[in-house]
Amino acid sequence: MTNENERTYTLEELTLANTVQEIETHVAQGGWDGPTRVFAIIRTKEALATTPELATQMPELLVQLEANELSMLSIEQEDLPETGTLEELLGSLTWPSTVHGAGIVVERVMVPPEAEAQMPADPDEALAFLQEHPQREDVRLAVGVLRDGPSWCAIRTRKHDDASKVATGPDLVPGLVAGLRATLED
Repeated sequence: MTNENERTYTLEELTLANTVQEIETHVAQGGWDGPTRVFAIIRTKEALATTPELATQMPELLVQLEANELSMLSIEQEDLPETGTLEELLGSLTWPSTVHGAGIVVERVMVPPEAEAQMPADPDEALAFLQEHPQREDVRLAVGVLRDGPSWCAIRTRKHDDASKVATGPDLVPGLVAGLRATLED
């Protein structure tokens, strides 16, 4: 029996992990209290084949491709549909077959399970409860999934807002992984 820390990852999983970490780092540069952000993930090789001028605009892509034939490129999606919830946003997303995966970054407030049990049912009161709770923890969740299976997550806390303290793994946020994966289904 092998524990998660001893698991060997495939090159595709490691490449996705790197892509998700790049997305999280990019979003982190904008600071906290940002909107939900969505990214298309495509293979660099195919992006360069369909848009050759990218090699001139972004020469680092050629270096990345030479180092790893599975390298990936993330493209932030702008003009997202107006929705009331994350679930509605995910339900409104669809991707063409040229997109190999998707990424999303959201910020959430977390409290211990015993505090969740005390949360009011009214959404406005629940938000106030979370914002004022002494054990609240602000987190940024970055998740990426590929059409063919792998997923990767990165979690940064506001309390430990340091790139060296970002927790990573393939399924740290299973609900968000599942919701994002559903956007890729035909």
